[in-house]
Amino acid sequence: MTTTSGHRGLVMDEPLLFEQDAPGRCGVDLDAPQGRPLKLGGLERQGAIGLPGLAEPQVVRHFTRLSQKNFAIDAGFYPLGSCTMKHNPRLNEKAVRMAGFAMAHPLQPESSVQGALELIATLAHWLTTLTGMPGVAMSPAAGAHGELAGLMTIRAALTARGDARKKVLVPESAHGTNPATATLCDYAVESIPANERGRIDIEALKEALDGDVAALMLTNPNTCGLFEDEIVEVARLVHEAGAFFYGDGANFNAIVGRVRPGDLGIDAMHINLHKTFSTPHGGGGPGSGPVVLAQSLVPFAPLPYVVADGDGFRMVEHDPSGRSFGRLRAFHGQMGMFVRALAYMMSHGADGLRQVAEDAVLNANYVMARLKGAYHPSFDGPCMHECLFDDRTLKDTGVSTLDLAKALIDEGFHPMTMYFPLVVHGAMLIEPTETESKATLDLFCDTMLALMERAQAGNADWFHESPHLAPWRRLDETAAARHPVLTWTPEAKLL
Repeated sequence: MTTTSGHRGLVMDEPLLFEQDAPGRCGVDLDAPQGRPLKLGGLERQGAIGLPGLAEPQVVRHFTRLSQKNFAIDAGFYPLGSCTMKHNPRLNEKAVRMAGFAMAHPLQPESSVQGALELIATLAHWLTTLTGMPGVAMSPAAGAHGELAGLMTIRAALTARGDARKKVLVPESAHGTNPATATLCDYAVESIPANERGRIDIEALKEALDGDVAALMLTNPNTCGLFEDEIVEVARLVHEAGAFFYGDGANFNAIVGRVRPGDLGIDAMHINLHKTFSTPHGGGGPGSGPVVLAQSLVPFAPLPYVVADGDGFRMVEHDPSGRSFGRLRAFHGQMGMFVRALAYMMSHGADGLRQVAEDAVLNANYVMARLKGAYHPSFDGPCMHECLFDDRTLKDTGVSTLDLAKALIDEGFHPMTMYFPLVVHGAMLIEPTETESKATLDLFCDTMLALMERAQAGNADWFHESPHLAPWRRLDETAAARHPVLTWTPEAKLL
């Protein structure tokens, strides 16, 4: 149905702000200063800077309407595999808005932020206890930043022993940030294949391990949603080769409170606070990726860190031994994320965190059990916190994984992770987390089953035109990536 305005009910046809430009219009009308010299040191504006002329109501309505087009965890089920998009308790938000935390400044005297320093130290204690690791670097700003901190710590330890190793081993199902981090640290990356069970191929690992290997980067549970059940043997082989074992902690939600990575032989592992411990994430931030460390790596960790000092706490800014690789960033870390994470931990307690993992695994296996048959599980047996399907049952239907995901948008669901991990053809990776109810999971599964039935009934053309009901239909994503419009002009056209 078409309308004169281009709107459909409350779904507005939203033009760009630049398209709403009216020269001379502004949100605030101020008289030019009279009789006073400018004090901008020659930096005053010499001409137009290309921003649109807009009234305040236009700007407010524009961004309000854009927000109504967004999908968020507060709007509905968000089953992105390997992302752990769980509900964020409002208790955490209340805590982080307390003035003593929300208004703290990193350059305040330590005597005036003792509560914040104690909170950081307490969170660090929880992280080391939950992981069985003696040390933790709190400063990394996100998961990939944590990987960088971990690998730089490993490189510093190897340098201290005069061991200039040249490569890092990365399973082929790893997160893309793993090989990127290793490359950034000037290591060559060697891929290790998976076996028929979806886990790391031990024989291939043995062949790859030599005196040039600095580290193995392994996710457990891995990106196929499976527990690496030979991980203790993997750790033994890596350590026998004189290398370090780096654990990608993105999937810690599946084992928190049940398994301590330090007991498995891991030497360093980042933890995404914005995933496991329920702090809002997405859209480029905010995030937080503390790195827990084995004793062999603690002396080389980045600065600064918090220590107890008499009756209070202080920041250690310098390493007299000279073994730390130095600062990773200007200040200590993401304070807002620290507050939210600790509030989440303390409200759950140790037993509650254990239940988080148990319920997350239960929900994922429930989804797999309901969809199994109509969809093809990529590997045999139960999964951990996420279930993985390939596109085998879509064969000869003319419908792809992407088509199915676009049709899910019409049904009011954010699509699952598609085409990842790369080891599975047409992958559909679904992570329900522990915060979703059985009713929500049943509605999602009913929808997935109905879409598969429709695909197998010969409705390929309908799928190819999905989504039908979203504010925007299919965009040319390939052209958008290859030819992005970064500067708006009246001649520019939306893809």
